[in-house]
This record gives sequence, structure tokens and C-alpha cells, in this order.
Amino acid sequence: MTYAPLPEFDHEHVTTVSGARSGITITVAIHSSRLGPALGGCRLSNYDSWADGVTDALQLSAAMTLKNAAAGLDAGGGKAVITLGTGETLDLQRRRDVLFDLGDLVESLDGRYRTAEDVGIDQDDLRIVAERTRHVVGLPGHTPGRGGPAQDTALGVYASIYATLEAMGTPGVVGRTVTISGLGQVGGRLARLLTADGAQLIVADVDPSRRTLADELGARWVSADDVLVTPAEVFVPAALGGVLTATTIDVLAVRAVVGPANNQLAVRDGADRLAERGILYAPDFVVNAGGVIGLAMATEGADRALIDQRVRAIGDTLRASFREAQDQGITPLAAAEGIAAARLADAVGQPHK
Repeated sequence: MTYAPLPEFDHEHVTTVSGARSGITITVAIHSSRLGPALGGCRLSNYDSWADGVTDALQLSAAMTLKNAAAGLDAGGGKAVITLGTGETLDLQRRRDVLFDLGDLVESLDGRYRTAEDVGIDQDDLRIVAERTRHVVGLPGHTPGRGGPAQDTALGVYASIYATLEAMGTPGVVGRTVTISGLGQVGGRLARLLTADGAQLIVADVDPSRRTLADELGARWVSADDVLVTPAEVFVPAALGGVLTATTIDVLAVRAVVGPANNQLAVRDGADRLAERGILYAPDFVVNAGGVIGLAMATEGADRALIDQRVRAIGDTLRASFREAQDQGITPLAAAEGIAAARLADAVGQPHK
């Protein structure tokens, strides 16, 4: 069996266990708590091996450090991954068992990591996890409303698309062609926002039932195989990460990439490859921060108007990244990483919140 290569290890703490009740592999990775206790969702997904699940946790938690820092949150970066085997599914009892196992693992970390929903985990699941630990963010009744983290993530992407079009010298989405790959909780909400503003949408999803939404919005449906080679002004990766490989970057027929998927670049130098092709890349950890901003602020008691204002400010962070990239002759990815790194450096020696 071939295992995925591990990323560079610079994490504070990683625990991988076989759940006492479920026997399922669970990993919690804390990349950094320099800005405060780590905050990041739990992903439940199928992998070829347990090592692939660990690798995903390492990569996702590192991205959460950048995301939370660039977003101005007093939170470090962490992630949990529940690793199912290829094709494995859970019945109700085993799902409950593994969620209890997750709760026990999170509780054992004494508040160093706070979990939330992510791919494969919803609010009903969090309610079960909360029976075993207090360190859960985004429980029913404690979310920012209007669709919870998915709506806030979509709003952040929406603001990012506007900021990116401005940087391209073509402000506004009226008549602009936008391709969305993935019409799930975030992609579907984003599609509605953009359609309401007059964008021309091209959409794709591996789930054919989501064509119903495409028809409702008057969007052009293309196959998942064709979405990367379909000409458009903006490409929005809204499914799982790793879609921007050397091969796919070379065939992209767009002017910009702005999307919510985590870890869109298969390798970091994909940002340079995009720049060489004249494609403006909006760093994913800036673009997709709306959900975690909403969860963190709602936990602190912020009202809806203040949360919306903060989420929309993602566009300003992106504008700053584009300006810095232009001034310094670097990629927007490097510029955004610099913004996050500066905030982390300022926090050295400061007490965790």
C-alpha cells in the first residue's frame, strides 16, 4: 500500500487513537496555540489508509493557523479527522460511538483544541460530541444564524470575488462568468448570492441531484470532468481540496481562482504556476474564513450585523494581499502568508486567551 507523504511537521501536538467504542481512527492535530486555543472543525471522510487521514489533519490544521491569524481571531489552528476506510459507511449506533470517542479525545486535551463542524459533520453530530466535552463550537442555538457557518463562508467568498474582480480592473459581477465546482452547503449558497447580483454561472457537481439548483438559477450545467477546462472569468473550487495540480493549472481557462475549498493547491508552488499563466489566485485560507469568523464571534456573543461586517471584511484582507503582492513582486499567497505570519510573530510571548 502506498501512503501519502507527510507534510513538514511543525505542530505543537498530534494525537491519533483508535476509538475505544468504535475502533475507528481519529486524529486531532494542534498546529499552533500562539494566538489562543486551537479552533477548527472535525472532518469525517473516507481515506485509502489511516495515514492519509493523519496527513489531512496535519495539513488542515496548519491551514487553520493561517486562516485564524489572517482573520484577526484570537484562536490557534487545529483540526480533527475521523478516518473511514474506502467505501466504509456508519450505521446510527457506530456513528454515535465514534462521536463519543471524538468527544473524549477533545476533552482529554483540556481546552487546547475546540472542535466544530466540517465535511461529514453537522450540528446534530456536534450535539452528540458535546455530551462528552465542553469544547465544542457551533452547537444548535449557539450559531450565528442565517445558515450558520456555511452561510458565513459563502458570504466571505462572495466578498472575495468582488475584491478579486476589482484587482482585475473589472469591478462588479453583473454579466461576469463564474464557474462553481461543487454545489454543496457553501457552493449552493454562493450560487444564489451571485445569481441575485447578475453573474452568469457555470456549475458542476459529482452529485447529479444538484442539477435541480442549477436549473432553478438558470445556470449552465457541465460535467465534473469538464469544469476545469470550461472558459470563464472566475473559477470557484467549492468541493474538496487538491484540485489545482500542475496538470489542471495548465488547462484552466480562467482569469482568477477564488474559492472556499481547503488546500486547493496540490503543492505550494502551484501559486507560482498560476501567476506565470496570468491567473490571479485568491489564497484559500483568506477566502474561506467566514465560517470560523462567524462561529468564533457568535461564541463571544456578537450580533448578526457585527458578524456580517467582519465576514465582509475578508474582502479587505484580500485587497491588502493583492496590493502587497503587486508592490513586492510576490504571489498573493506569499503576501497573505506574510500577513498571518506578522500577526503570529506579534503574539510571541503573549498569554493564550
